[in-house]
Amino acid sequence: MFYREAGQFKASYAEDARIFPIRQDRIGFWVLMLVLGVAVPLFSNEYWLKAILIPVLIFSLAALGLNILTGYAGQLSLGSAAFMAVGAFAAYNFMLRIDGMPFLLALVLAGLTSAGVGILFGLPSLRIKGFYLAVATLAAQFFIVWALVKFPWFSNNSSSGVVTAQAVTILGYTFESPEAKYVLTFLIVAFMALLAKNMVRSSTGRAWMAVRDMDVAAQVIGFRLMRTKLLAFAVSSFYCGVAGALYAYTYIGTVEPEGFNLDLSFKILFMIIIGGVGSIMGSFLGAAFIVLLPILLDNVVPALFGDALGAGFVSNFQLIIFGGLIIFFLIVEPHGLARLWQIAKEKLRLWPFPH
Repeated sequence: MFYREAGQFKASYAEDARIFPIRQDRIGFWVLMLVLGVAVPLFSNEYWLKAILIPVLIFSLAALGLNILTGYAGQLSLGSAAFMAVGAFAAYNFMLRIDGMPFLLALVLAGLTSAGVGILFGLPSLRIKGFYLAVATLAAQFFIVWALVKFPWFSNNSSSGVVTAQAVTILGYTFESPEAKYVLTFLIVAFMALLAKNMVRSSTGRAWMAVRDMDVAAQVIGFRLMRTKLLAFAVSSFYCGVAGALYAYTYIGTVEPEGFNLDLSFKILFMIIIGGVGSIMGSFLGAAFIVLLPILLDNVVPALFGDALGAGFVSNFQLIIFGGLIIFFLIVEPHGLARLWQIAKEKLRLWPFPH
């Protein structure tokens, strides 16, 4: 009953084009921002910040990048982790080899470097699509990780290939504590999510969706397929590159090629499948679900069955749950958790009257 838009009139085009046209949504959004940006770093402990909240934000950003490419532009990709690796190593080398390089500028340059690599591996999308495009991006996953291992220059000639990320310093302040790293990650992810939301509502987003729905018809009515597809690859890789840099600097603290393997690419793909393909909110819901589910199973399964099952069974049980959930969402609700949230909102708007 409280979620009604009765009496809320739109008197201008600007009001009609708002991201949150209903007052309750705007209030809820700002309350959520205050909770996540102020209350969480003040009252959460170190475990929650370092092991749960920071990775959820970073994986949400990576899933958002993949969702732009796959959900909105319709181009399948299995190389998200590779583009994250490009961003992580690019940020490391920019800060290492250029004296006085600001962290935020290195973050942007890392994203641009990843975008350039994404455009290069997005060129096959001009000729192939679907499963064959997924295989082409899978080649990018193996090639980029191989190049980072093969050429020691990227890791500053480290014998192990693992290097320690530099300290994050902005305007003279060093982000060392988990609270500071969480706030920095939250601000960057919130800004880029808002940017993506506006982007998909613009003419660029409409071009992506037109190509996704039917590329031949989109070309007939005037959309340039080459520019539209390559732009989608560039923007998606930029987001993944920034996520990779944050993954190295605010979460792991080290940079290594093996940390961005194929398993991570599949994990990001599962995030958008479960959260919702073609949904900004779905990227966050899917990332939270994928990060929290293993932690929940690690605590619930031993509590129910004790130590009789063993650690191997718990890890295999997680894989079974993941596979079952993916099949469930693909069959029952292809639009994922975001669609379930949308249905709940629609029911609240009409409650207590039946549909």
